[in-house]
Amino acid sequence: ALVACAMIRFRGGDPTVADGLRAAGARLPQILAWVLLASTVGIALRMIQERLEFIGRIVIGLVGAAWTIASYFIVPVLVVEKLGPVDALKRSAELMKETWGESLASHVGIGAATGLISFLGVLLIGVASVALAMATSNMGVVIAGGVAIAAFLVLAALVSSALATIVLSALYLYAAQKKAPQAFDGVAQFAFAPK
Repeated sequence: ALVACAMIRFRGGDPTVADGLRAAGARLPQILAWVLLASTVGIALRMIQERLEFIGRIVIGLVGAAWTIASYFIVPVLVVEKLGPVDALKRSAELMKETWGESLASHVGIGAATGLISFLGVLLIGVASVALAMATSNMGVVIAGGVAIAAFLVLAALVSSALATIVLSALYLYAAQKKAPQAFDGVAQFAFAPK
């Protein structure tokens, strides 16, 4: 749903939650088929890895990493190109070959930025709750601070995931059309440098 909304926005539209949910609903059979395929591969890799010696585990780990990389663009391909899961995986791998540097940089960049913000937020909430507890001699403030930290971390994870999905959608358009979305002009344009 978020990928569909990002695509609408990148094309100049004003998406609604209903637009996203409608697009996701229309692709539900393909999404469920992809979930089944991805789950089967993941379970098979895990089962094989558990039965192998050290070197075999490394090899299966590399196969798992290759699977993750090949399926990087799977959601935008399923949404935009309306392919089945196997064809979508092939197309995702093809697009990843073309934009692996941009994809890696965006993934690391978003992870680093949200990780830093999360760390600073947790530190700030933790210090504030301990200081307030010491000033008021009320240890309940520390418990409230712990709850606030948990809520902050959940919110940060949701924001990070949404940002990653939006950037993934933009990278998909760049890989598929060789042009960065207009919303990514300026500061973020470096991530979509022409080859």
